[in-house]
Amino acid sequence: MYSEEHILEFDQIKELWAGYALTQAAKEQICRICPILSERELKAKIRETTESRNMIETCGNPPLVSFQGIPELLTSAVRGECLSAPQLSEIAAALTAVNRLKGYLNRGKQRDLSLAYFEENLDPLELIREEIEMQITGEEVSDGASGLLRSLRSRMMIAEEKMRERADAVIRTNKECMSDQFSTFRNGRICVPVKKEYKYKIPGSVIDKSSTGNTLFIEPAASTRYFEELQELRLEEENEVRRILYELTALVAEEEEAFRQNIRTFERLDFAFSKGKLSLHYDGTEPTVITERRIELKDARHPLMSRDICVPLQFSIGNGVNGIVITGPNTGGKTVAIKTVALTCMMAQCGLHVSCREALVCMNSNYLCDIGDGQNLSENLSTFSAHITNVLDILRRVNPESLVIMDELGSGTDPLEGMGIAVAILEELKKSGALFLVTTHYPEVKVFAEQEEGIVNARMTFDKENLKPLYQMVIGEAGESCAFYIARRLGMPQSMIDRAAKAAYGEETGKNCAEADRAAGTCHGKSDLPEKEKQHVNYKKGTAETDELQKMPAPRIIPRKEGKKKKEISFRIGDSVMVYPDKKTGIVCRKANDKGVLQVQLPGKKIWISHKRVKLLVAAESLYPEDYDFSILFDTVENRKLRHQMERKYVEGKEIRTERQP
Repeated sequence: MYSEEHILEFDQIKELWAGYALTQAAKEQICRICPILSERELKAKIRETTESRNMIETCGNPPLVSFQGIPELLTSAVRGECLSAPQLSEIAAALTAVNRLKGYLNRGKQRDLSLAYFEENLDPLELIREEIEMQITGEEVSDGASGLLRSLRSRMMIAEEKMRERADAVIRTNKECMSDQFSTFRNGRICVPVKKEYKYKIPGSVIDKSSTGNTLFIEPAASTRYFEELQELRLEEENEVRRILYELTALVAEEEEAFRQNIRTFERLDFAFSKGKLSLHYDGTEPTVITERRIELKDARHPLMSRDICVPLQFSIGNGVNGIVITGPNTGGKTVAIKTVALTCMMAQCGLHVSCREALVCMNSNYLCDIGDGQNLSENLSTFSAHITNVLDILRRVNPESLVIMDELGSGTDPLEGMGIAVAILEELKKSGALFLVTTHYPEVKVFAEQEEGIVNARMTFDKENLKPLYQMVIGEAGESCAFYIARRLGMPQSMIDRAAKAAYGEETGKNCAEADRAAGTCHGKSDLPEKEKQHVNYKKGTAETDELQKMPAPRIIPRKEGKKKKEISFRIGDSVMVYPDKKTGIVCRKANDKGVLQVQLPGKKIWISHKRVKLLVAAESLYPEDYDFSILFDTVENRKLRHQMERKYVEGKEIRTERQP
């Protein structure tokens, strides 16, 4: 079964909400959020949402960052590991973000916003940030990080220059030995490209060779001394860089707690400001939260629906009314209305603003919902079984501080029995003292709600002229399904409506109901047409003015026709024929098979060909006697002899060979 969060679509609100958070901790907190049961805590959370929205509106979006990876770097620093220059640059960037947020909150202080006082929990650690920025530039330790490092790198540049000068001098003095006129680095050593045949003329070490083997890359002996010097300088530079990084890492480790306090404050503010951003998204309003069992909503909208199509809902419950039974036509907005009420209460109880002009919301200990058919094939639950299972669970968990919503109460079974079950459920809900909203189509349930103290009817309005729901709830009036009226306006013949009314209400009552409906355009005998239209209702041609349902032309099923009998292929052995497209003359030597392919004897060869490419010239009976032996023409001498032998006696191990048909 789905959870109440899923049924009320609060999970989608959470998903939208989490999109406005930057830190992983804030996103996880949003995922875990549930209705708050402490009145003091809840009011503080709502006030926080209001202040965060006010700060965004007055000071702009806060300069928050995610701090992703920073806690892991702090852990490494505390363990004594050496942070790299890029990692220390990330630390410095995080401290810069802390400094920017501190300035943002200070601007909020000037506007006397209490959320801005979180600024006091932020420590920008400016000395550490300045040290890192001074000693690391472009994610590398800068030359000015220490006097020794500057000296080492200067000497390294000199050694590299001298090493290149010696190599270039060798190239200039031995041009005829070189395959190119410039030096290159191979395996970290400077080399000159020497032709293979001059290998021993250039003193030095062979470092590499070309893919063809015709060029050898030799490190000149004059450059080797400077390369060795350069290697020593590089080791010293590496040691000095590591020393500097260790010192900076130690500074970070010493302020671990200050760093973590900054991160916690960022996460705390990220969560708070995400609520303000969400409120701005759907233009939310701060709700008034009370512990009395009362709900009043003015111009409430479903936050996930577009403002252009969502009709504002006016709703109130409490003050002696604990239950509302909502009726009205299908697609009239009943389900959206009850979900909007419950979702608004749940959002308010999670410390969020609500999508209303004004909202007074009571706190609820739990939210209990039965919406949707709940059918589950894997658990072998029918629609009715799923409903009853869920309803029984609700009745076991309900208490005076619950908010219960149920859609299509008693549906999924025999209408008479479903009505009885619906009434029984309503009585149990009333006994529990909970607030409850239910939707139904049963007229008996409307009557029960009208007569029962503490329960009232409500209806969703419907524009009968345009056959459109208006999505507005009117509390205190029972709704109508308008089934007969809608069916008649859409063209159902009056004879069918009369029959439907009799089946629904009995012979006499149904007759009266149908007549009233026909005369005045009513729903269940209750007129809503203008006075001048009550005497006669004009309908479009072909609608309910007729007593018969006008049939519309429809496509028809076309059965498979029996195929025509194939034309019998009448070519006979011996027929003289013309073979197309070559227009060669031949004689049929074998009749057509079931595929329509026959064999024709042409000069020097026999061919198999479709009968469609053959035209009769002279029939066989005009060319040969009736009992003519065609084997003389078409068979081999060996086959003819063997056939004559076989006609007289059995010939062992012999067979007459013929060409295979295609």
